[in-house]
Amino acid sequence: MAEYHVPVMLQECIHGLNIKPDGIYVDVTFGGGGHSKEILKHLSGAGRLFGFDQDEDARLNAEEIDNRSFTFVQANFRYLRRFLKLHGVSRVDGILADLGISSHQIDEASRGFSTRGNAELDMRMDRSAQKTAKTVVNEYEEKDLHKVLGIYGEVKNARSLAAAIASSRFSRPFETTFDLIELLKKFAPRGKENKYFAQVFQAIRIEVNDEMGALEEFLRQSAEVLNPGGRLVVMSYHSLEDRMVKNYINKGKVFGEVEKDFFGNELKPFRAVNRKPVTANQQELTKNSRSRSAKLRVAERIENGRKQV
Repeated sequence: MAEYHVPVMLQECIHGLNIKPDGIYVDVTFGGGGHSKEILKHLSGAGRLFGFDQDEDARLNAEEIDNRSFTFVQANFRYLRRFLKLHGVSRVDGILADLGISSHQIDEASRGFSTRGNAELDMRMDRSAQKTAKTVVNEYEEKDLHKVLGIYGEVKNARSLAAAIASSRFSRPFETTFDLIELLKKFAPRGKENKYFAQVFQAIRIEVNDEMGALEEFLRQSAEVLNPGGRLVVMSYHSLEDRMVKNYINKGKVFGEVEKDFFGNELKPFRAVNRKPVTANQQELTKNSRSRSAKLRVAERIENGRKQV
């Protein structure tokens, strides 16, 4: 488990949760269990921790934790409320989310997440899901490919790349990661090939796993299950994710402006604890390159979901 994934900004996350020993907490991105194991150190026998993850490898990691306070839930965090209810829990005191992809998923070439190894175009975090990366590149309409590449990957030549993918697949469908990379080489800026490949793979991965849709559903449910004073701690690695988290904390919705009632009260469930995102210190940046793009935001659930103007 220790080699599965090095948790980013571990102590900052624990500090943000403001853990009560007898509280109920949720780690919605269990992964290798690094954050969960640290949370458990702060809980008494009366406290509880639920670890969510849709990945089968994460379930195997969870089996290594022998603690009566811990319960593993093999599910996407977009079903947070439903599965907590199944376990008899309606309210919790803190939620931690470490978004994106784990180091293990990238390093395991067979999953198709990495640009470094040749593997079948897969990229599913939940390997029981039907949609794969192969589905996206071989079956999506050209206009939809353009949208995915431009929005999720911020690929500058997304339109021409989408057209090339749509044209190439008619004579020979894309089967492996290297099949796709061979085409990408023709469009990548010179000297920035690896960054370009990563942007395209990121875009496809986000689409395959509906990461933005899942995040929006999770954020809404977090407000419904957190007790007043409870903490929401979210770490993101992509500007789209961070923008959604920031907007929900500050405005009570992922898109649009904050709503107000007749008396001018802002109708939003959270108060930002840190006005600017927390980033990794130099020591961590040296040890863990993944922490370079990480942004940590902490919010506190407001009583009645309102804040006076």
